[in-house]
Amino acid sequence: MGPLYPQGLISEPLNLLIALFIGIGFGIGLEAGGFTNTRKLAGVFYGYDFVVLKVFFTAALTGAIGLFLLDNYGLMDIELTFYPKTFWIPTTIAGIIMGLGFIIGGFCPGTSVCAAFTGKIDGIYFVIGAFIGILGYGFTYEPLFEKLRNSGGLGKANIAAELGISDELFIFIVTVFAVVAFIVANKIQQKVNSKNPVENIEELGL
Repeated sequence: MGPLYPQGLISEPLNLLIALFIGIGFGIGLEAGGFTNTRKLAGVFYGYDFVVLKVFFTAALTGAIGLFLLDNYGLMDIELTFYPKTFWIPTTIAGIIMGLGFIIGGFCPGTSVCAAFTGKIDGIYFVIGAFIGILGYGFTYEPLFEKLRNSGGLGKANIAAELGISDELFIFIVTVFAVVAFIVANKIQQKVNSKNPVENIEELGL
């Protein structure tokens, strides 16, 4: 029964080795899917390509449904999985910063690393900027960011529990929302790409 490492069923070196191969596979998947291309990543913000939205939604739902079923059938103890505490204020601020970075740079942290390793100059600069930001945050954490980091604490929040509904109902609602979002996204994409998509990209300066 999973998870394997917290129960001592596999060693720490094997756990890290498995994580390494999963990470390599994830990177290969990102590259194969075109996610190291800033035009595709920025497309969701400009309305001409919603592949990123669809992939993220599908991944989240697949993980949620998979974990729910594994836990429900006794194949995994969900309480042993990593479950971070929620701090809504810094999370909101960080989400805004990351969103702006996504729009401006065309990468998220993971895709920027993949782009850098494939030799893309913009990906390399993005990773360098990320490291500068990490170092800056680390060296100024106590005087500037410690209070912000620990503000808005909600503990281990569970949206379904907060809404007073079951996990399966919440997953169903999110699934329906995702389907509706896909339909709306397709309509927006068709409208934006009613002209030549290449011309639209050039007009946007991408």
